[in-house]
Amino acid sequence: MSRPDEKTNWLNKTEMAAWISFIETIGDLQYSLDSDLRESCDMTSGDYQVLVYLSESPDRRTRMCDLAARLNLTPSGLTRRLDGLVKEGSVTREVSTEDRRVQLAVLTPQGHRKLVAAAPLHVASVRHRFIDRLTTEQMKHLAAAFTSIREGLSE
Repeated sequence: MSRPDEKTNWLNKTEMAAWISFIETIGDLQYSLDSDLRESCDMTSGDYQVLVYLSESPDRRTRMCDLAARLNLTPSGLTRRLDGLVKEGSVTREVSTEDRRVQLAVLTPQGHRKLVAAAPLHVASVRHRFIDRLTTEQMKHLAAAFTSIREGLSE
Protein backbone atom coordinates (compact mmCIF):
# COMPACT_ATOMS: atom_id res chain seq x y z
CA MET A 1 0.00 0.00 0.00
CA SER A 2 1.33 3.43 -0.83
CA ARG A 3 2.08 5.98 1.84
CA PRO A 4 0.61 9.52 1.80
CA ASP A 5 4.04 10.96 1.06
CA GLU A 6 4.53 8.75 -2.02
CA LYS A 7 3.18 9.58 -5.46
CA THR A 8 -0.41 8.35 -5.87
CA ASN A 9 -0.79 5.58 -8.42
CA TRP A 10 -4.26 6.54 -9.70
CA LEU A 11 -6.54 3.93 -11.21
CA ASN A 12 -6.61 3.82 -14.99
CA LYS A 13 -9.88 3.67 -16.92
CA THR A 14 -10.07 -0.15 -16.93
CA GLU A 15 -9.16 -0.42 -13.24
CA MET A 16 -11.69 2.25 -12.31
CA ALA A 17 -14.44 0.53 -14.31
CA ALA A 18 -13.68 -2.80 -12.59
CA TRP A 19 -13.58 -1.21 -9.14
CA ILE A 20 -16.82 0.76 -9.55
CA SER A 21 -18.58 -2.26 -11.03
CA PHE A 22 -17.49 -4.37 -8.06
CA ILE A 23 -18.51 -1.77 -5.45
CA GLU A 24 -21.91 -1.12 -7.02
CA THR A 25 -22.64 -4.81 -7.62
CA ILE A 26 -21.57 -6.33 -4.29
CA GLY A 27 -23.95 -4.18 -2.27
CA ASP A 28 -26.87 -4.82 -4.62
CA LEU A 29 -26.14 -8.55 -4.74
CA GLN A 30 -25.92 -8.86 -0.95
CA TYR A 31 -29.14 -6.86 -0.57
CA SER A 32 -30.95 -9.10 -3.07
CA LEU A 33 -29.72 -12.34 -1.50
CA ASP A 34 -30.67 -11.04 1.94
CA SER A 35 -34.13 -10.01 0.72
CA ASP A 36 -34.68 -13.46 -0.80
CA LEU A 37 -33.76 -15.14 2.50
CA ARG A 38 -36.01 -12.81 4.48
CA GLU A 39 -38.97 -13.40 2.15
CA SER A 40 -38.59 -17.17 1.78
CA CYS A 41 -37.17 -18.17 5.17
CA ASP A 42 -37.68 -15.23 7.53
CA MET A 43 -33.95 -14.93 8.27
CA THR A 44 -31.10 -12.64 7.39
CA SER A 45 -28.04 -13.71 5.45
CA GLY A 46 -26.05 -13.06 8.65
CA ASP A 47 -28.22 -15.53 10.56
CA TYR A 48 -27.94 -18.03 7.71
CA GLN A 49 -24.16 -17.70 7.79
CA VAL A 50 -24.10 -18.42 11.54
CA LEU A 51 -26.20 -21.56 11.05
CA VAL A 52 -23.96 -22.73 8.18
CA TYR A 53 -20.74 -22.22 10.15
CA LEU A 54 -22.13 -24.00 13.19
CA SER A 55 -23.42 -26.88 11.06
CA GLU A 56 -19.89 -27.33 9.64
CA SER A 57 -18.26 -27.32 13.09
CA PRO A 58 -17.48 -30.52 15.00
CA ASP A 59 -20.51 -31.46 17.11
CA ARG A 60 -22.22 -28.39 15.62
CA ARG A 61 -20.56 -26.16 18.22
CA THR A 62 -17.75 -23.65 18.19
CA ARG A 63 -16.10 -21.19 20.52
CA MET A 64 -17.76 -17.79 20.43
CA CYS A 65 -14.44 -16.02 19.81
CA ASP A 66 -13.73 -18.29 16.81
CA LEU A 67 -17.21 -17.73 15.39
CA ALA A 68 -16.86 -13.96 15.80
CA ALA A 69 -13.52 -14.03 13.95
CA ARG A 70 -14.94 -16.15 11.13
CA LEU A 71 -17.88 -13.75 10.74
CA ASN A 72 -15.65 -10.66 11.02
CA LEU A 73 -17.65 -9.48 14.03
CA THR A 74 -16.62 -8.05 17.37
CA PRO A 75 -17.60 -10.10 20.43
CA SER A 76 -20.48 -7.69 21.11
CA GLY A 77 -21.49 -7.83 17.43
CA LEU A 78 -21.65 -11.62 17.65
CA THR A 79 -23.70 -11.41 20.85
CA ARG A 80 -26.23 -9.20 19.07
CA ARG A 81 -26.25 -11.50 16.03
CA LEU A 82 -26.87 -14.56 18.22
CA ASP A 83 -29.54 -12.99 20.45
CA GLY A 84 -32.35 -13.54 17.93
CA LEU A 85 -31.17 -17.05 17.06
CA VAL A 86 -31.02 -17.95 20.75
CA LYS A 87 -34.46 -16.45 21.39
CA GLU A 88 -36.04 -18.50 18.58
CA GLY A 89 -34.26 -21.68 19.74
CA SER A 90 -31.93 -22.14 16.74
CA VAL A 91 -28.74 -21.66 18.76
CA THR A 92 -27.79 -22.03 22.41
CA ARG A 93 -24.88 -20.62 24.35
CA GLU A 94 -23.04 -23.09 26.57
CA VAL A 95 -20.02 -22.98 28.82
CA SER A 96 -17.19 -25.24 27.59
CA THR A 97 -16.69 -28.39 29.69
CA GLU A 98 -12.96 -28.18 28.88
CA ASP A 99 -12.48 -24.55 29.94
CA ARG A 100 -15.19 -22.82 31.95
CA ARG A 101 -13.93 -19.42 30.76
CA VAL A 102 -14.92 -20.29 27.18
CA GLN A 103 -18.45 -19.92 25.84
CA LEU A 104 -19.65 -22.00 22.93
CA ALA A 105 -22.33 -21.33 20.34
CA VAL A 106 -24.25 -24.53 19.65
CA LEU A 107 -26.59 -25.29 16.75
CA THR A 108 -29.80 -26.86 18.09
CA PRO A 109 -31.82 -29.50 16.24
CA GLN A 110 -34.39 -26.77 15.53
CA GLY A 111 -31.65 -24.55 14.08
CA HIS A 112 -30.41 -27.42 11.92
CA ARG A 113 -33.95 -28.01 10.59
CA LYS A 114 -34.24 -24.30 9.81
CA LEU A 115 -30.94 -24.41 7.92
CA VAL A 116 -31.92 -27.56 6.01
CA ALA A 117 -35.19 -25.89 4.97
CA ALA A 118 -33.47 -22.63 3.96
CA ALA A 119 -30.48 -24.08 2.09
CA PRO A 120 -32.26 -25.08 -1.15
CA LEU A 121 -34.02 -21.70 -1.30
CA HIS A 122 -30.76 -19.84 -0.70
CA VAL A 123 -28.90 -21.88 -3.32
CA ALA A 124 -31.68 -21.16 -5.82
CA SER A 125 -31.30 -17.45 -5.04
CA VAL A 126 -27.50 -17.60 -5.45
CA ARG A 127 -27.94 -19.43 -8.76
CA HIS A 128 -30.55 -16.97 -10.05
CA ARG A 129 -28.76 -13.79 -8.98
CA PHE A 130 -25.12 -14.80 -9.49
CA ILE A 131 -24.15 -18.19 -10.97
CA ASP A 132 -26.59 -18.26 -13.90
CA ARG A 133 -25.46 -14.79 -15.02
CA LEU A 134 -21.93 -16.01 -15.79
CA THR A 135 -20.38 -18.43 -18.25
CA THR A 136 -18.20 -21.28 -17.03
CA GLU A 137 -15.15 -19.37 -18.26
CA GLN A 138 -16.22 -16.23 -16.37
CA MET A 139 -16.73 -18.30 -13.22
CA LYS A 140 -13.19 -19.71 -13.50
CA HIS A 141 -11.72 -16.21 -13.95
CA LEU A 142 -13.79 -14.82 -11.08
CA ALA A 143 -12.74 -17.66 -8.77
CA ALA A 144 -9.09 -17.11 -9.65
CA ALA A 145 -9.37 -13.34 -9.18
CA PHE A 146 -11.01 -13.58 -5.77
CA THR A 147 -8.57 -16.26 -4.66
CA SER A 148 -5.72 -13.87 -5.47
CA ILE A 149 -7.44 -11.03 -3.61
CA ARG A 150 -8.16 -13.20 -0.57
CA GLU A 151 -4.57 -14.45 -0.42
CA GLY A 152 -3.36 -10.86 -0.55
CA LEU A 153 -5.67 -9.89 2.30
CA SER A 154 -4.27 -12.63 4.53
CA GLU A 155 -0.67 -11.40 4.12
